[in-house]
Amino acid sequence: MAAPAGGGPAAAPAAASPVTRPGLSLGERQLTALSELAGLVAGGVTRRGQLATATGLSRAAVAQRVDLLIDRGLLVETGTAATERGRPPLTLQLASHAAVVCAVDLGATHSTVAVAGLGGGVLAENTRDVDIDDGPEAVLTGVHEQLGDLLAAAGHPAEHVRAISVGVPGPVEATTGTVVRPPIMRGWDGYRVPGFFAGRYDAPVLVDNDVNMMALGEYGHRPATAHLLYVKVGTGIGCGIVSGGVVHRGASGAAGDIGHIPVPGHDHVLCHCGNTGCVEAVASGAAVAATLREAGLPAEHAADVVRLVAAGDPLARRQVRLAAQRIGEVLASLVSFWNPDTIVLGGSIASLHDDLLADIRAAVYRRALPLATRTVAIETTLLGRRAGIEGAHRLAVHHLLSPDGIAHLLTPPGP
Repeated sequence: MAAPAGGGPAAAPAAASPVTRPGLSLGERQLTALSELAGLVAGGVTRRGQLATATGLSRAAVAQRVDLLIDRGLLVETGTAATERGRPPLTLQLASHAAVVCAVDLGATHSTVAVAGLGGGVLAENTRDVDIDDGPEAVLTGVHEQLGDLLAAAGHPAEHVRAISVGVPGPVEATTGTVVRPPIMRGWDGYRVPGFFAGRYDAPVLVDNDVNMMALGEYGHRPATAHLLYVKVGTGIGCGIVSGGVVHRGASGAAGDIGHIPVPGHDHVLCHCGNTGCVEAVASGAAVAATLREAGLPAEHAADVVRLVAAGDPLARRQVRLAAQRIGEVLASLVSFWNPDTIVLGGSIASLHDDLLADIRAAVYRRALPLATRTVAIETTLLGRRAGIEGAHRLAVHHLLSPDGIAHLLTPPGP
């Protein structure tokens, strides 16, 4: 995992200025300057002279701030950078031992948890089977147990955890980490996820929709991309939006819920949201599986659709291509409205890229404005199932490098 260029925090502690804690007394302007320097280092600006150029600060001012970050264990100066002549300068990087970041990717049937250092690099990770409908207390108790096992394996006590980032398969009020009317998470409505971890870890807990996490993870591996849509096509259909490294959630966290955009000509199809003709009701993995069941094929889940297509079943392939055309019609409107440079398809159905991409591209290029489609790339995921856990890590690191996060991070952890 690599440190991110951006992606705003989902839930953060209230800011305090000036910040005064045991062993720490820094004003808001100082924290902002330290945050900027740490972010530049995370983004690849690794020499003191480069930092002075990038910030406009004097070399003395940069040296003072960098020395503070090194003294507090946030940065390290290590190795040498190759030069043609003279003494090679040392290079700066985030100190992996400075903080432990915990990333959690919750799905309908899985819980993936990773413990990583601030500077990147997974220290320990595992995945367990869960049933999200068991409810928040049971599922999060399992996550807590996973974290305990992984921290022990990595040689860190709970006191060293400086941020926890959790992706969940449902709508989230990001500012509070509250799950709001999720379609598949029975018993989670109104549950505030950070509250579970309070008292267990002295760390901010960031919570977001899993598709937003996947979008942020994918964005971090596409340096040439500025405006990205991540479209998850699995049991349901959702979309994450990242622009300039920032996840766009909208006024109440509902941005990207494209699964309930209507597809013309399907008013007879009832969606679980109560409306009719939603693209999720006619083109998701669950919808395709239902159509195949009606035809007598063994298809209970989206994974069965993938299996049938891989086996060459002609009806399954036709239904996936029809679904792709309907998804493409919705994406064409998004392309004309938002003008992304990259659309990434993820989720279980996206593994059928040969049967999906061509028809989605055709619909987008046919229906969207020519100027908007001139440079848009429509591709399948680079990270696959790791997109969510990568995005959760990036979100946590970005928060820790914000002024509020720096204040928390520079407070020495417990023993």
